[in-house]
Amino acid sequence: MNSLAQNPQAHIPVSIQLTTSIEHEGEKENFELMLSGEFYEKNSSFFLKYDEVQEEGTVQTIVKFSEKGAVILRSGAVNMRLPFHMQEQLNGSYTSPHGTLAMTTQTQKLFYNHTYNESTLEGTFQLDYQLLMQGAPVGNYTLEIIFKSI
Repeated sequence: MNSLAQNPQAHIPVSIQLTTSIEHEGEKENFELMLSGEFYEKNSSFFLKYDEVQEEGTVQTIVKFSEKGAVILRSGAVNMRLPFHMQEQLNGSYTSPHGTLAMTTQTQKLFYNHTYNESTLEGTFQLDYQLLMQGAPVGNYTLEIIFKSI
């Protein structure tokens, strides 16, 4: 297997455990998905790419992370762009067949780490943020993605 250092453009197949926790008005919900996707590096940023099948159809998700922050891009049945940077409010958007909604993120925690050797890639991406939709708070989100080469 090629190492990422030798071939940074390599797309490495990974298994992904995605856990989302949403807390809003004293209620807490947890969601967990097991997915397959790919990991790659481009221009000093790292990317996780995977597809989710939802009622509305398939949604392709790309999570981009770097030292500067992170962004979650979704396209397909829904289109979404959510940017994240520590202690900053950033504007994003969510577009569905029903229209476009303005979204704002306030990031409390942004953590990323991965290790790669000749045979294994393992990593963790964690994000805690408050989400506002059209200016109104819709919850505090915790997102954790654990990925491993397959």
